[in-house]
Amino acid sequence: MMPTRSTDMLFQLIKSLEKAEKRHFKLYIKRSSGNEDLKIVRLFDALDKLKDYDEKGLLKKMAGVTKPQLANLKTHLYKQILASLRLLKSADSLDLQLNEQFDYAHILYKKGLFHQSLRLLEKAKEIANANQKFNFLPQIISLEKRIENLHITRSMQDRAEILSAEANEVSRHIDMVARLSNLALKLYSWYVQHGHARNEEDEKDVRQFMKDNLLPGVWEQTGFYERLYLYQSYTWYAFIRQDFLQYYRYTKKWVDLFTGQPLMIRVETGNYIKGLHNLLNAHFDLRNYRQFEKTLKQFEKFAQTDRVKDHDNFRIQAFIYISTARINQHFMLGTFRQGLSIVPGIEEKLSTYSLFIDRHRVLVLNYKMAMLYFGSADYNTCIDYLQKIINDKTNLRYDLQCYARLLHLMAHYELGNDMLMESLSKSVYRFMAKMKNLTAVEEAMFKFLRQSIPLSPRQLKPELQKFLDTIKHLEKNRFQTRSFAYLDIISWVESKVYGKPMGTIIQEKYLQNKRKK
Repeated sequence: MMPTRSTDMLFQLIKSLEKAEKRHFKLYIKRSSGNEDLKIVRLFDALDKLKDYDEKGLLKKMAGVTKPQLANLKTHLYKQILASLRLLKSADSLDLQLNEQFDYAHILYKKGLFHQSLRLLEKAKEIANANQKFNFLPQIISLEKRIENLHITRSMQDRAEILSAEANEVSRHIDMVARLSNLALKLYSWYVQHGHARNEEDEKDVRQFMKDNLLPGVWEQTGFYERLYLYQSYTWYAFIRQDFLQYYRYTKKWVDLFTGQPLMIRVETGNYIKGLHNLLNAHFDLRNYRQFEKTLKQFEKFAQTDRVKDHDNFRIQAFIYISTARINQHFMLGTFRQGLSIVPGIEEKLSTYSLFIDRHRVLVLNYKMAMLYFGSADYNTCIDYLQKIINDKTNLRYDLQCYARLLHLMAHYELGNDMLMESLSKSVYRFMAKMKNLTAVEEAMFKFLRQSIPLSPRQLKPELQKFLDTIKHLEKNRFQTRSFAYLDIISWVESKVYGKPMGTIIQEKYLQNKRKK
């Protein structure tokens, strides 16, 4: 079980600190020996030792501190930890360095040292341009304009024209990036909420949305961020529509953008990691076995770099995506039982990082692990994982909620829980119908499950064959087979028809495809 998340921000911040960060904070705070600072060190130590946040217990440990005083101390401690982290992390963060340069330039401006201020601003501008950090340029140019407007600096005579042109160009660039990043974010949000397009109506809506929001002349843009958000937009657009070939093309463009400008891997590490994750998903959907393995090795190697290991967000992000990819690889190869060996490690990390992982990622990993147990014929453990999704109250991934219930039904079918099947089948059918998530494949599945309960093994065989023929006939219609993106129903039915484990059926398909290639 993952621990309950504490909502206390200070407690969360302290629990996120590494040993080196805690040590740095102590050194930082002890430079000033005021009473308040000594009190916040006591508070820091008390919170650090708590397993779960408990304010009553905390007040007992902080003898002589009243509840209102505790609130003030917590606010002070929170600010001091952030100040300590800023000092520690500034060398590693371009954003922090640029902000620091601007702050220094502003201080020099206030002191009346205008030439020194302009020199720092020019340096900051060069760094921002070199790293395509255009969002920093408006405040830099604004301060330059203020200095030139209010004070005689004896700078170049055409300085006003240069600054005006720079401001206009930066404004145009930022506007384009903002519009494209908004489009990418809205499409991704649509997917997180709903999953893949359920029917032609969903597809029509998302096509219209793309048409209404895609800017004219967008393909002529050559800037890194314009291309990045354009490729991201088309990635989500293709993925929602289950156009996996187009999904692959744009995830490849996304990653290749970084390959062509390696400097940006450090500047936009999070987006590079997410690009690798989506490229792996595309290889998985298209069963590009060799390319999947090659990209996974590339990702695993990158995850071992200091850039990822020393950054909390990147390290957690890489863990989630690599764990998902490793499970997917077992799905592709049919090696479900071998895949179970990675589950304890994933569970341990999920517990360690529980404060920092969003519910959507947890839902996806729980579903993936449930599938591993289903493929390994451990249906009881599969059901345990599915219950975590079914009982989750977040309004995310209605599609995953539907298929978790369907897999839950299939697990009970495998366990021979006939007494449950009729009521459970009706309940799942109603839920999927309510969510407009029923396709012809699911309709055929429910029909088969209802009819098969009273049948003997000899009578069941022809019904299974009939069911297999039905769903294979539907295989080419992506709206009718969106369930195949979540459940390998065909391999499951084939395992019943041919009397082989599901993993063996998938392994045979893998070897057959490997020989073809």
